[in-house]
Amino acid sequence: MPTILLVEDDPNLGQLVQEYLTMKGYATDRATDGNKGLQEFMTGNYDLCIFDVMMPKKDGFTLAKEVRMGNRDVPIIFLTAKSMQEDTIQGFKVGADDYITKPFSMEELLLRIQAILRRSQRSTDATEPTTYQIGAFAFDYPHQLLTHNGNAQKLTSKESELLKLLAQNLNQPVSRSFALKMVWGDDSYFNARSMDVYVTKLRKYLKEDPAVQLVNVHGEGFKLIV
Repeated sequence: MPTILLVEDDPNLGQLVQEYLTMKGYATDRATDGNKGLQEFMTGNYDLCIFDVMMPKKDGFTLAKEVRMGNRDVPIIFLTAKSMQEDTIQGFKVGADDYITKPFSMEELLLRIQAILRRSQRSTDATEPTTYQIGAFAFDYPHQLLTHNGNAQKLTSKESELLKLLAQNLNQPVSRSFALKMVWGDDSYFNARSMDVYVTKLRKYLKEDPAVQLVNVHGEGFKLIV
């Protein structure tokens, strides 16, 4: 049974869509704002996401950007009352697969979901990589090894998870809050201090290649630059 994450702040529409998709054979979880939606996404395993654009605490575009930091492949559909071309363009820029303007028919939504999932299933052979080239380094995520000129550095689980997240977003900023939630489970003060220690360790490992830099991005987080 395909699993869908629905993030919609309108309780009536959210319940209606959830019940309809469940009736059509889709296991559907629902969150009512962007923050809760991100929490659900990080603890679940979804085949498709449906995000409202205008939501409290975190809008759909921001939510999609954060989801894309950790998962570049999960299909995303935006639901919105907006019909302006700029909003549609912004939606596709942050990684949307489809965009439906309210009001819409449930049948239309279902047909779009089915079409996207068919495309997604055809591309399942393009699985997430397990090795990453970072400048002169080869990073073997499953075996937690960072190799440079034949010398292998064994990484801890946390070091590997953090480096994988940075490598997936090479030359792009990764927010501190998102990294903490993805690797440590929450963004508490204690975990933030712990992450700073791990960032320092990764910088030490990566200094063998001057072309590779792990930099702080003021007000955002970190960026792995090659």
